[in-house]
Amino acid sequence: MKFPYGISDFDSLITRRLHYVDRTDHIPLLENAGDQLLFLRPRRFGKSLLLSMLENYYDINKAERFEELFGNLAIGQDPTPEHNRYFVLKWDFSVVSSEGDGEGIRRNLYRYLNARIKDFSDYYREILPDSPRIDPEDAIASFQSLLTAIRRAGHPLYLLIDEYDNFANEVMVRDRTEENRYQAILSGEGCMKALFKAVKAAASGQGLSRVFITGVSPVAMSDLTSSYNVAENIYLLPEFNTLCGFREPEIAQILAMIAEECKLTGSQMTDALSMVRTFYNGYRFSRRAEGLVYNPTLALYFLKAFHRDCRYPEEILDSNLAMDRNKMRYIAQLPKGRELIFDALAEEEPVQIRRIADRFGVEDMRYAPKDTDFVASLLYYFGILTFGGITPFGEIILTIPNLVIRKLYAETIREMVLPEGKDADEANRAAKSLYEHGDIRPLCDFVEQKYFKVFSNRDYAHSNELTIKTAFLTLLFND
Repeated sequence: MKFPYGISDFDSLITRRLHYVDRTDHIPLLENAGDQLLFLRPRRFGKSLLLSMLENYYDINKAERFEELFGNLAIGQDPTPEHNRYFVLKWDFSVVSSEGDGEGIRRNLYRYLNARIKDFSDYYREILPDSPRIDPEDAIASFQSLLTAIRRAGHPLYLLIDEYDNFANEVMVRDRTEENRYQAILSGEGCMKALFKAVKAAASGQGLSRVFITGVSPVAMSDLTSSYNVAENIYLLPEFNTLCGFREPEIAQILAMIAEECKLTGSQMTDALSMVRTFYNGYRFSRRAEGLVYNPTLALYFLKAFHRDCRYPEEILDSNLAMDRNKMRYIAQLPKGRELIFDALAEEEPVQIRRIADRFGVEDMRYAPKDTDFVASLLYYFGILTFGGITPFGEIILTIPNLVIRKLYAETIREMVLPEGKDADEANRAAKSLYEHGDIRPLCDFVEQKYFKVFSNRDYAHSNELTIKTAFLTLLFND
């Protein structure tokens, strides 16, 4: 058994016979959901592999390989009439550099788009009657030229856009000066706004039939609303709760195969399932969904190491998740942010909000009044909180999904209040004194002399017994 950790190329995954958790049964649901769809999930949740699967399913050039790629999957037994009927164009905005001023970003974006259009033209040259004219100064003109060639060919276009909100995510974790660059590409006739305006027009009889967009949050889509207000949000619908991610029976099946190869006992397999459940399970993306979802990348990280070594990995938290701490730090700087993060970690009372915010732009994030609903919604989109239930009064309960994210909370809070490495070392020694000798005095002294010393007056205004408990929890947390 070979695991596709870090692999998002569906063709390669199937051809190399890597383990694939089948989600092709969702294809009919996606086709019925609408022609232009927006699907949001936290980073490293399998969105790119989902797009790659759709790319291979609809690509007209891969019709002869349909049985090879999909014959053993659910959709292979009952394919929809639309399979292998489309030209497929894919854009991944995560690879477009966001460095430089607004004009620099425009050039980076246009250079990337022109390269993708050129690759598209080369890939479909056998069935594309005319090559599009590539305008090095105006990629939107290149896109319109491509649409003309596509209409003449007589086959519809399916546009896949991955990480559409990459620029918004970049500005969220940087200085306020970054906002000017972001506004330069999204406001007025900024290049991103102009691009999505062209996409909207292309879907009105100019050859573009379907669009599927993925991202992390609705921030950029809100800023694009005046130019692109036709995408249907499917990320909160219960039928797509497990579109990305693993179900527990799927994890159990994999562990059973590993147990057989590693000659593990039934109790060892049960312990392993309990371990994976504790650290990686717990996501629910729709208030009406019943099942929980495992983060697929984190689960694959564990399963690959467990299969290779027949024992648990030494580090349970995949280091690739560490960059999410930047988003935690950003949220902690917002009004209500630090208070909400402390409250969520302590779990004295659940985080309760009226609704998940789904329309807010960068200006809202920078300047609009922030209440608990707004900050909690950001934590939800980043995968740091998830649906935990509904109160008797109809409010949404948000909870920390699993122990990996709880560790992220604890470490981020500790880093925020103990930025100096020597302080962290002293905290570890104080915690060790309690662990090994039952002596709590060094820890109490540390909290009094170091931990609360860095608090602002605003922090002190909200401090209470819960704050003290959270302080000790972050210092003593050890997975």
